[in-house]
Amino acid sequence: MKDFFKILNESYQITDKVSISIMDVIVLLLVLLGASLILKLIRRIITRNLPNNDKKKFRAVFSYARWVIYIIIMLVTFHTLGVNVTGIFAASAALLIGIGLALQTFFQDIISGVFILVDQSVHVGDIIELEGKVGRVEEIKLRTTRAVTVDNKVLIIPNHLYLTNSLYNWTQNGTTTRESVSVGVAYGSDVQLVKRLLIQSAKSHSEVLNEPPPMVLFTDFGDSSLNFSVVFTLNDSFNARIPSSEIRFEIDRLFRENNVSIPFPQRDIHIIDKKK
Repeated sequence: MKDFFKILNESYQITDKVSISIMDVIVLLLVLLGASLILKLIRRIITRNLPNNDKKKFRAVFSYARWVIYIIIMLVTFHTLGVNVTGIFAASAALLIGIGLALQTFFQDIISGVFILVDQSVHVGDIIELEGKVGRVEEIKLRTTRAVTVDNKVLIIPNHLYLTNSLYNWTQNGTTTRESVSVGVAYGSDVQLVKRLLIQSAKSHSEVLNEPPPMVLFTDFGDSSLNFSVVFTLNDSFNARIPSSEIRFEIDRLFRENNVSIPFPQRDIHIIDKKK
């Protein structure tokens, strides 16, 4: 038995400064086995509530991260067992720093993609607004998100922008959204008539939902007009500009029929005659 342990603990010279024994290799294998079991458990906990497509994406990223963790565990284990790996540490540190600086944004995108998959803040089909751009999410990849605007233009969004900017998810609370159209009328107009006409213009549109019903807000006393806003609910906020435009056409028609004028800014000019 002593001879057996002697064989296990016998060191073999790999290089001038690095030597390793069979026992060191056995300990390393046991540590890697334990780390593998822990990583599998972590992966199952994280992915248990994810859709199947997102699970596949997360596993792809996790597989790369797992090999990096294995390398770090191997170096740390050898160092703990007394194997001189200082040179390997130094070379690895310099290499990782160089790679990290060169691929900093790339890694930010990958990490952000993992966060998106885990916390489910954005889904395919959601309408999002980011940096003033609005689009419907078509595909979420590990590094980028693909969205299509209302003009059928494709937005390629780097995932790290989700962490550094405020993201507006228009449809996270549901597909219906409240939209509004603003208009001003001349001072002296019948405000109750204006209210009825604005509600009529919204209700007359086929895409405006009956519940909750359209409502009118008297928003302000402007410099040249009384300002109102008609608020209504749509089931497709992505194409809201079309029904909003049609409601404006209807408002203009109803105002003309009922002699409600939409004013424009006017200024009185007083000319002073200095000769008098």
